[in-house]
Amino acid sequence: MREKADMARQGNAAIIEQFIADGIPFMFGNPGTVEQGFLDALEDYDGLQYILTLQETVAAGIADGYARATGRPALLQLHSGVGLGNAIGMLYQAKRGHSPILTIAGESGVRYESMDAQMAADLVAMAKPVTKYATRVTDPRSVLRVLRRAMKIAMTPPMGPVFVALPLDVLDALNTEQIVPTSAPATRSVPADGLVAQAARLLTGAERPVVLVGDGVSASGAQDELVRVAEQLGADIHGVNYSEVNLDVTHPLYRGDLGHMFGAVSTAAVKDADAVLIVGTYTFPEVFPDTGDPFRPDARIVHIDLDDYEIAKNHPVTLGLVADPKETLAALATHLESKLSDLDRAAAGERLRTRREERPAGVADDGSLLHAFLRELAGQVPDDVMVFDEALTASGALAAHLPGRRPGHWFATRGGSLGVGIPGAMGIKLAHPDKTVIGFTGDGGSMYTFQALYTAVRHGIGAKFVVCNNRSYKLLDNNIEQYWRERDVAPHAYPTPFDLSHPELGFARIAEGFGVEALRVEDHGQVTDAVKRMLADDRPFLIDLRTTEGGDRG
Repeated sequence: MREKADMARQGNAAIIEQFIADGIPFMFGNPGTVEQGFLDALEDYDGLQYILTLQETVAAGIADGYARATGRPALLQLHSGVGLGNAIGMLYQAKRGHSPILTIAGESGVRYESMDAQMAADLVAMAKPVTKYATRVTDPRSVLRVLRRAMKIAMTPPMGPVFVALPLDVLDALNTEQIVPTSAPATRSVPADGLVAQAARLLTGAERPVVLVGDGVSASGAQDELVRVAEQLGADIHGVNYSEVNLDVTHPLYRGDLGHMFGAVSTAAVKDADAVLIVGTYTFPEVFPDTGDPFRPDARIVHIDLDDYEIAKNHPVTLGLVADPKETLAALATHLESKLSDLDRAAAGERLRTRREERPAGVADDGSLLHAFLRELAGQVPDDVMVFDEALTASGALAAHLPGRRPGHWFATRGGSLGVGIPGAMGIKLAHPDKTVIGFTGDGGSMYTFQALYTAVRHGIGAKFVVCNNRSYKLLDNNIEQYWRERDVAPHAYPTPFDLSHPELGFARIAEGFGVEALRVEDHGQVTDAVKRMLADDRPFLIDLRTTEGGDRG
């Protein structure tokens, strides 16, 4: 190990020293020739571990899970234009989800720029649409300066992935830059007291208040403050772009996630509200949004977010506050305490009591193998189990048995990219090696990144994986049914590209080929032993769970 770097050393060594100074323990990637210099230099350092993946999509997925689980930057190494191209879908996911990922890619060199040779590409142009910031280093005297700038941007809310292209000849040159940790600005802020008082006045006296929340709440750690304000108002809470624990989902005021497909769902949730509080999200994230205004013309709308771009982006608001959700909700609660009348408090209390009485006494269970497995799993896992939910059409059952209750312990797919469940769980396990981590995915989604299991074995990442196998892209079946209804098309057979039943995908056998122990579960009698075996040790384990019983495709 190098104890201390010389002031003059190659940029290859300098960037590694910068990463270590910034407290980055892992580099997730797939190697290539144009990155060989700094990967060779990496062998001289103990403070940064290279996590090898077999394809860049997997590396980006693990980096995303790690960044989400830690709130710290993840380091993603891609191989030139082809590697960046492979990772584009996952980087889009990270951008939509505000994951702080420092992405680097090598290229052959500035000296070859005019040759338009093999693998030549405009990496910055490729990266810009899926990152918060993208740039290229061309001067050996500014390598670390640019990396620190990119890191600062990644870590400044709204956080997100950034990209830096690193030409080989720039990194081969001598570098004399000083190693200093990256500085990121503090954003714990609260609006002027008069603005918070105005927000309280707008929300006071509402008969049908609604609170819309997204992952900005989790990023700020504002779960307790959110619940306090919602209870003061007696307001229904809806998740919007909701993929982390922004509040305990068993809270009686929580009405569920509005989803990301159809604007009619969001419109139905807010159309009668006379006061709306939006915190840490944008409105609305659907694939097919309502292009009109879903809110009542007289609705009083307050939007709190550190991301000024999202406030009033699609729909007007009465008051927008660019500020930290935790601090602002705490101040808002204090103002509401003094402004709410006795009548307001009584009405809010009654709404809360009504919602509490409406909640079912137990978990709805249809007797299926899916519910049987999840019921057994919920009984065997520790209370602090960490779950990555890419179960999609099986997510309802998963949420019933293993709901997101503890902040930082439940994560869901976001951004629309398939294949995040397996690598995402691995990133979480790397961040929390002492926790039980289970990644749920579908049969279709898993095949985007199944080779991630190689990395789990190579690096001893003991996450557990459950493939919810319905032998189809079931979500597409569901969505086309909606499409048919909207267009008065008579139901008929699903399109054949949605079918994954032929040939049969042998997930357990494929997993074993990567060195991961695995079981196929297709009978209720297998459930107890399968769950026990999966949780028996801290090695990676996969279960192929048949979620459609009998011989018919579901």
